[in-house]
Amino acid sequence: MKYYLVAGEASGDLHGANLMKALKSLDPDADFRFFGGDLMQAEGGTLVKHYADMAFMGFVEVVANLQTILKNMRSCKRDISAYHPDVLILIDFPGFNLKIAEYAKANSIPVNYYISPKVWAWNQKRVLKIKRIVDHLFCILPFEVAFYKEWGMDVDYVGNPLLDSVSAFNPDPDFLQKNKLGEKKIIALLPGSRKQEISRLLPDMIRASANFPEYQFVIAGAPAFQADYYAPYLNREEIPVVFNCTYDLLNHAHAAIVASGTATLETALFDVPQVVVYKGGKLTIAIARMLVKLKFISLVNLIMDKAVVKELIQEECTANKISEELKLIVNDVTYRQNILNNYDELDVRMGQPGASAKTAGLIVKYTEADRKSQ
Repeated sequence: MKYYLVAGEASGDLHGANLMKALKSLDPDADFRFFGGDLMQAEGGTLVKHYADMAFMGFVEVVANLQTILKNMRSCKRDISAYHPDVLILIDFPGFNLKIAEYAKANSIPVNYYISPKVWAWNQKRVLKIKRIVDHLFCILPFEVAFYKEWGMDVDYVGNPLLDSVSAFNPDPDFLQKNKLGEKKIIALLPGSRKQEISRLLPDMIRASANFPEYQFVIAGAPAFQADYYAPYLNREEIPVVFNCTYDLLNHAHAAIVASGTATLETALFDVPQVVVYKGGKLTIAIARMLVKLKFISLVNLIMDKAVVKELIQEECTANKISEELKLIVNDVTYRQNILNNYDELDVRMGQPGASAKTAGLIVKYTEADRKSQ
């Protein structure tokens, strides 16, 4: 069968690659065309556009780059029509993908959506649109099933795909040597995969690192960038940037400073105590605070429904605040152990690996049924 996938961020590239691998095991003749990244490209098929040219963060940034976004949408629609897949698979990235879903539905292309848009966070009435334009929705957070049911929509809970990625991870025994890392304990810096995130968060991370000379700090570089992109932010500090080995970095890390997003959950799954940071444009944050009705921003705290890890948002996100939290994590044994105990409970709630395989099975099943009914 012909599969068209759209992923617009680094996390979507990861989940898309795992899903493609699972689809190939079920459908040896699978043909892929996609908007995605390096990981998806490694699975075969045709990469139409890289997510590095698509990801814009925040309300204001989206408006500022609206022409580029609209151009990408038009390109995506034309390409889908030309390819005419048996099924369109949209991965997260709702601002873009819901528009693509609407187009595909109008052109009689089955729409499968993997990783539900977070409509439970704000503007819940968007569920009505999703119900109209999405044929099958696959959720990765258990509470989403009950949420959609309240709106009269049946969805599939497939577990969380990060469990697949973490369980498939094979540590590189030469990671430290390859990256010329010494014997000091490592504090990992995960400043995100977007330019806006890196520019806003990395400088404070670097300033905080100066307060911990007994540790070595290591930056997880985003696949879309090169080492020289990070150089202006390092303030002449000799902090290494490693690429395509974030899991190896977390596997060796004693603590971490992490940009809010998927990486917070990955860090927790590796049992690395962390401080979560987020900083957006002032107008973007003001709008978000009016619209978003959530107690937390990190996936760890959202899933656990309590403050397991410290979140430093906007004006709280400073080098001093980061340092204060990091000192607690590395020096206060009881404080650190409490985080790790909560991680154990998180592991139980997350369940077992298999999200990619389960989703792939459902996609093939539903697509075959759709084809027979036509």
